[in-house]
Amino acid sequence: MNVDHVVSRTAVDRMIVTGHRIEVPLDWSGPAGTETISVFAREVVAAEKVEDQSLPVICWYQGGPGMEFAFPASRGAWLEQLLTRYRVLLLDQRGTGMSTPLEARSLPRSDPGELAEYLRHFRADSIVRDAERFRSVLLGEEADWQLFGQSFGGFCSLTHLSLFPEHVTGVIITGGFAPVLHDADGVYTALADRMAERNADFLARFPEDAERVRRIVDHLSSAEDVDAHGERLTARAFLTLGTCLGHLHGAAEVHDAVERAAHDLETLGVLGGGVHQQVAGLMSPATNPIYSLLQEACYGQGGPTRWAAARVIDADPRYRLDALPAPCLTGEMMFPWMFEEWASLRPFRDDAEAIATQVSWTSLYDLDRLRANHVPVVGTVYWNDPYVERGLAMETAALLGNCEVWITNEHEHQAYRVTPGRVAERLFAMLDQRRAQS
Repeated sequence: MNVDHVVSRTAVDRMIVTGHRIEVPLDWSGPAGTETISVFAREVVAAEKVEDQSLPVICWYQGGPGMEFAFPASRGAWLEQLLTRYRVLLLDQRGTGMSTPLEARSLPRSDPGELAEYLRHFRADSIVRDAERFRSVLLGEEADWQLFGQSFGGFCSLTHLSLFPEHVTGVIITGGFAPVLHDADGVYTALADRMAERNADFLARFPEDAERVRRIVDHLSSAEDVDAHGERLTARAFLTLGTCLGHLHGAAEVHDAVERAAHDLETLGVLGGGVHQQVAGLMSPATNPIYSLLQEACYGQGGPTRWAAARVIDADPRYRLDALPAPCLTGEMMFPWMFEEWASLRPFRDDAEAIATQVSWTSLYDLDRLRANHVPVVGTVYWNDPYVERGLAMETAALLGNCEVWITNEHEHQAYRVTPGRVAERLFAMLDQRRAQS
């Protein structure tokens, strides 16, 4: 790789990790000489393969949006699977990690309208253009590479195929076949049904929790239950624990929180600090500014999304606080009340409102190009996935040219991190076969 942009080089756990930083336009469609930001990526190669210049490069698109990539401190799990075959580029997507960060205490714009305009440039289309600049700078203008997209990273991979398929020789997508034919309303309507299924599965496994959830919701709806910092926990905030139901042991995680909360009510009359902390910890991704402000915008395909998730959930009787035997727990969704109730999000209240109600979004996908795609694509669709709805994902996979999917109910959304060996073995075999046939 080109060394002109190397900022660090470290040997750790039988890997060589090299940090690269480049400058890119904030607005890729703007004129030359406009505002720039920096984007950082780590090139990781197995120590025993470091001299192998023929080793193919794969660009890892992280889940998110807005999730940074931690320093790869150990060679294991999913990274080890990739290092057996590839030189891996781990991209800190713009606004995260070692790239120019977006931080609540140091916002680049103070006016909500200005910040909304700034954040227009932090969706998948800009991320993909940053990655392409990395490819040309580090590998060379005519160099090829492959893509791996996990969750939101799969959305980025499909945008990449829409914009820059020319130098991509293979794509792996795990739990990230974006619903390219649907707007935010359609996406959240489908996800509400999927979450209702996951709720039913949860209560079938832990039937006693229905009465417990009912009691907790009633308590939190009528009492000022605050933690040691004076922050109130509301019923609707507690119900967001449903986002855990897509984890490998998510039902048990939620059961633990519900059982503990019910016990606290019986013995203390309030929820203990451990429960407050557990809810806050499980919901911590939502306190990430890019995630909280742009999660719904991932599905923006035209006008403002207008708080699509909130409108869908508010209109669904299964999620009403007075639903019997208990309201459904909610999934991976951002609601306007979060920017009132959660201290870490309050600074973004006006910004969130502006983004949801004022910003019109351009399409992230070229459907004609995706239909005509010749790049070999393989991936997983998880049958019970409450984050990327299976019906919409399968619809996308059927539309995409040269694509093969593994539909499975044996694994959850994070399977590539939890059981990487089994998942990688099958996906690598699928990709090798499809590339050989292309």
